[in-house]
Amino acid sequence: MAAASRGLVRRLNQFLLRSLSPSPSPSPAALYNTSQLRMFCAEDDSRVIEAKPGVMTRDSKRSGAIAVKCGMTALWDKWGARIPITILWLDDNIVSQVKIPEKEGFCALQVGCGQKKEKHLRKPEVGHFRAQGVPMKRKLREFPVTEDALLPVGTSIDVRHFVPGQYVDVTGITKGKGFQGGMKRWNFDGGPASHGASKSHRSIGSTGQRDAPGKVFKGKKMAGHMGVEQRTVKNVWVYKIDPARNLLWVKGQVPGATGNFVFIRDAVYKKPDVSLLPFPTYFAPEDEDPEKLESLVADIGDTDPFMAAD
Repeated sequence: MAAASRGLVRRLNQFLLRSLSPSPSPSPAALYNTSQLRMFCAEDDSRVIEAKPGVMTRDSKRSGAIAVKCGMTALWDKWGARIPITILWLDDNIVSQVKIPEKEGFCALQVGCGQKKEKHLRKPEVGHFRAQGVPMKRKLREFPVTEDALLPVGTSIDVRHFVPGQYVDVTGITKGKGFQGGMKRWNFDGGPASHGASKSHRSIGSTGQRDAPGKVFKGKKMAGHMGVEQRTVKNVWVYKIDPARNLLWVKGQVPGATGNFVFIRDAVYKKPDVSLLPFPTYFAPEDEDPEKLESLVADIGDTDPFMAAD
């Protein structure tokens, strides 16, 4: 009882001293943190993002798009050269969320692709789509953009977001190869194929030392799981776009199996001509008939690229 009484009296004295003493002025650091917290937590209802064409600069960064890999084919140009082509389908891309500096501290656009039933989504995902007022989407991807490239929620991004002849970067998940040996996984040479090898032709050989250090270091290139990794193929050339079917034809291969999602953005190293790109995206006219749109093919030129050196 005595210990409890002493503790109660001490707390009462502290309360009385705190109530009678003048409150100290907050430090500048505390004021800065409070204002920062208020700036990022308060919603900025005054900002209105309009869907209208703008002027793109060299520092502007547009949004990307989500596509479904439909497969590969081959075409022949007017000189008879074979061009490997990958066909990508932009399945109903719309802006599902806008992130601005006043709320999140950076500029980005979340793009949704495809359709999905509500019963196949988790409750947080359903709540997210309902809060934004957009239909349920199968795949989401966030693309960082500059402030002049922001688009309102619900804006459609179709295949005319890109133009034939430009370069893009395509990101996807590579095909799974399962458990593979060192020769297939890391391109090792293997052992001797004739004399001196007894059932060890594809072996990776020695992996460690004796007493020093007497172990195999982490990260050693050995057999293991191969594939199912995110990879980006840079500087993929856009050969053709088909607005009627929302198809994008690019030259070469892109990562992933047929039916996988890939993410397309303007190339970083081979930047396209800003005067040719629709900024921040292509806005279709209201009286446009999608079924009557013609395909657009890149201009290869009048010189055979294989004979240009001669």
